[in-house]
Amino acid sequence: MSAPSGIIQNLRLRLDSKAALTVLVLLHSAVACLSLIKAAAFEPYIHFSVERLSIAVAVAVAFSVVSLLFAAARFSFGYFIGFYFYTMILGFLWIDVFSEYSYPRLLAGLSAALSLVLFLLPVLFVRAPFPQLVTLSNARFEHLLTLILVVSIGTIAVAATYNFRLVSIAHIYDYRDTLEFPGAVRYLTGWASSILLPFAFACYWLLGQRWRAVLVLVLLLFFYPITLTKFAFFTPAWLIALAVLSRLLQARASVITSILVPMLIGLVIMAVTGAALNSTLGRYFDIVNIRMMATASSALDIYNHFFASHPLTWFCQISALKPLMHCPYEEPLAVVMQNTYGFGNLNASLFATEGVASVGLYLAPLTALASGLVLALGNRASAGLSPRFVLMSSGVLPHVLLNVPLSVAMLTHGIAILFLLWYVTPRSLFEPKP
Repeated sequence: MSAPSGIIQNLRLRLDSKAALTVLVLLHSAVACLSLIKAAAFEPYIHFSVERLSIAVAVAVAFSVVSLLFAAARFSFGYFIGFYFYTMILGFLWIDVFSEYSYPRLLAGLSAALSLVLFLLPVLFVRAPFPQLVTLSNARFEHLLTLILVVSIGTIAVAATYNFRLVSIAHIYDYRDTLEFPGAVRYLTGWASSILLPFAFACYWLLGQRWRAVLVLVLLLFFYPITLTKFAFFTPAWLIALAVLSRLLQARASVITSILVPMLIGLVIMAVTGAALNSTLGRYFDIVNIRMMATASSALDIYNHFFASHPLTWFCQISALKPLMHCPYEEPLAVVMQNTYGFGNLNASLFATEGVASVGLYLAPLTALASGLVLALGNRASAGLSPRFVLMSSGVLPHVLLNVPLSVAMLTHGIAILFLLWYVTPRSLFEPKP
């Protein structure tokens, strides 16, 4: 082992210790709260007042005890998802203290905290592998990767006939509401951009087939002028960042620093430069600290306010169930929120949709537990695979789950397909990591 490799390996092991992870998760909790204080200066739906700061700090300190689970649990797909959800719920509990919306905020905070704990129990600790009834040979798996490329290229070619515009990020909202794709194309676009191509990238990168990995990144970038989403624009850069980060650190430390470092950079930029949000530096804070995390937390605040005085959905927002039951809302919930609050189409996570909106505050923890059991299937399907491969191949899913309901994520974005791909992946294909 060369000297640089030895140093990197020593750093990886040190930062994966329980003590180091404890420091990282607690530092992350502090950065997340400080980021929200700064975000409140720019966003009308995030509030802050010095008078209630001591209460918010006490709530955050008490809830940060939950983060210690991430210093004790082993890495899994659920660990990756769970840490992002921890950050989101911590953000909501902070926002809840300062919220100017009228709803039972103490009950909402307790419900959200209990929901996260019940969600984490299965996603962190259910890891028993499924029996391997079907496993592809290495040769057949290579053919599967080629098929993924062919399907993705075909999807891009067909979807581009419906929309292909090269516009800046600042102008995507001028066109995005007019986009219309047939159902089959919409599903294939979600599957290819969220699951198939990130999975192929992880495979090619770890197998050392770098030119094919670069091809995958180029294909992913083609989804930006088709879908006109920031998600599509930043996905290639995000996957590269995860590949580099997971090379330097073990999987658990990679998960924590994948949020901590970007948020810390944004906070330092705004604190040092005092940049305006519409400036070049300010846009980084807007995209990372506000859009990536704070907006997901504040969606819970808004959903709690709305459903405190409006009928619950009892899952009628799920497209397959809507024709079978009475639904008080004809339009999707994101559009209902836009029409009510004017903050844009406000999609939200399973905690807001399958939880608050569907069953209310008292039953929301039970739906969180059920959701955790569903996502824990990913732990079982990926058992025995390299932690780095699981991290990279599921790299975009935390961002998906922060912003859409679980039902949409499982079907429209294809999480169920990823579980199947993990299940049939040859365990001998990648060198297992300790």
